[in-house]
Amino acid sequence: MSALLEHVMAPEVRPFAIAAAMILIVGSVEVVSMLVGASLSEMLGTTIDFGHPSDNGVINAISWINVGGVPPLIFLLLVLGAFSITGFLIQDVARMVAGPLPATIASVGAVVVSVPLVRAASGAIARAIPKDESYAVSLGDLVGRVGEVVIGPLDQGPPGRVSVADVHGNRHFVWAVAAPASGPLPQGTLVLLVDRAGTRFVAVKADDELKPSKPPLSS
Repeated sequence: MSALLEHVMAPEVRPFAIAAAMILIVGSVEVVSMLVGASLSEMLGTTIDFGHPSDNGVINAISWINVGGVPPLIFLLLVLGAFSITGFLIQDVARMVAGPLPATIASVGAVVVSVPLVRAASGAIARAIPKDESYAVSLGDLVGRVGEVVIGPLDQGPPGRVSVADVHGNRHFVWAVAAPASGPLPQGTLVLLVDRAGTRFVAVKADDELKPSKPPLSS
């Protein structure tokens, strides 16, 4: 056991061990967030919209790698997993040939190999997930939906958070501000998302005929 631990924590494989540890951490955070009524995957999905062209080169690069458009959390786990496994394999092969490579060189090699692996895995996972059960929803699809203010009040200042369900019933937690002509919308208010600018929505108080029979978060 100690020999295995020494092997995993050796300086030349430390970046790959950290990536493996991050997989466990991210998975644990997702489980905890779901238990408290939130979802890390949904928060990531509504913070940045990877489904549409952007002026940001980094976002466009991520969209190209995530060719299947899998949810951001799954994409993050794919990247960490591919980088970790590839890095350990590179160092194991190097040990058998001559000796372990410097961590920096091995990391560069792991990144180069991981990009096509992640792209292929993303496409394969997307094909395996039925389209009518996909969690990938465009932010624009949430405009016109009724949600509940969970972090507020909403006004024309810094945005708060609104919990809103998409057409599939999956819950999203999005940033939102009150419309210019609207007064403050306190926490617990049912609101209608009427517009969007980037990842920030504009909300107004929902009319009575739009309100569900039960508040969205009480079910």
